[in-house]
This record gives sequence, structure tokens and C-alpha cells, in this order.
Amino acid sequence: MATWSYMGFQDSASPLMEQLIFFHDHIMLILILIITFVGYFLSTLFFNKYINRYMLENQNIEMIWTVIPAIILIFIALPSLRLLYLLDEVNYPSITLKTIGHQWYWSYEYSDFLQLEFDSYMQPLDQTNLSKFRLLDVDNRTILPMHTQIRILITAADVIHSWTIPSLGVKADAVPGRLNQVSFLITRPGLFLGQCSEICGANHSFMPIMIESISITSFLNWISSST
Repeated sequence: MATWSYMGFQDSASPLMEQLIFFHDHIMLILILIITFVGYFLSTLFFNKYINRYMLENQNIEMIWTVIPAIILIFIALPSLRLLYLLDEVNYPSITLKTIGHQWYWSYEYSDFLQLEFDSYMQPLDQTNLSKFRLLDVDNRTILPMHTQIRILITAADVIHSWTIPSLGVKADAVPGRLNQVSFLITRPGLFLGQCSEICGANHSFMPIMIESISITSFLNWISSST
């Protein structure tokens, strides 16, 4: 059971990730039906003795196996386009966070508050204990409120990085000289882990991302104590 648990998605913590999981299940259902249908016909071809030496074409069959795949692709394309528009939509964010990728750490700037910025490095291995996440914990966690529309502005200072949080359904490239943005809403409190998913150099796998989701009241208290 432990092996199978690592083969699925992480538990969703945002509406976008829920939609991504629903779309994945939708595609998997279609694939299972196609594989079952094609497998059944292949097995009947292998194990029957029927043969027709003079059947060179059959326009009805050709029409069927052209039209049906086209209809299936429509059922896949429409939800996919809807989801693409949802992922790119930015809905009047309440908080803006700027993320800057460096070799090999992240910097964060809370644009809505004065003088609130910090660097986030991976927790050193010699300081790791049983309460920490090895190679995933950071010295400065990114604090964000739940049930709040959040916009992330993402860029880089040196090479291309990628800011990725799987449980939130967020992944955006951090490109030097370019500002990308993503928007999401966190639906529950907790720690959400991610890593740079772009090969950015020797220590690419040692620049983790950790978001801590807390209540709005706790977030405001943290802001007032940090500024």
C-alpha cells in the first residue's frame, strides 16, 4: 500500500488542484474505456478463425473509426481548455507576494507591506532533527493566510528556476528579466512543500519551497510582529 500511495497526487489544498485531479480522473476513465474496447477486439481477432480474403475496404467501418476518436477528443479538449483558462485567471488578489529565484535559494517580498522581505534557504543537514523535513525544510517559511486570494509574482536573478507547489496546483517558471504571475487560494491550514522543478545548476535539488498556511488573524499578527 505504501508504494501505491506515492503514485498518486498529493492531497489537494486549493480549488485549482481539485480541478486538476478531476480532469486527471476524467482522462483516465476515457483511457480505460478505450483500452478495454481495443483489447477486447484484439483478443477476438487472435482467437477466432474467421477470414475474408476478398474484403478490401469497408467505408462504414472507416467512417466509424474516424468519427468516434474525433468525438472522444472533443470530450477531452473542452475540459482541458476550461482548466487552462482557470489556471491563468487572476481574480482580484488580496495579497501579492513576489518570489525571486537565486542559485540556490528563494527570496520573498511582501509587496503590500513595507520592509517585509527575507531569503529562504534549505535547512542544513546538521541542524535537521526528527521534527524537520529532510531536504525540504527551510530556515524562513513563507507565511500565507488561507481562504484568501493570493497572487505570486515570480522572477529570477540569475538562471531559469521554477516555483512549484504540487498540492496547490501551482507551477511557474522564474525567468530573469521576466515577471510571471500565478494566483491561488489555500483552503486549509498546514505546510505545503515544493522544490525548484527546473534544472538550474549543481544545487538544483537543494532549493526547496515551504509555505505555511495559517488563519488571517494569525497572519496579521505575524505581519505586525515582523514589520
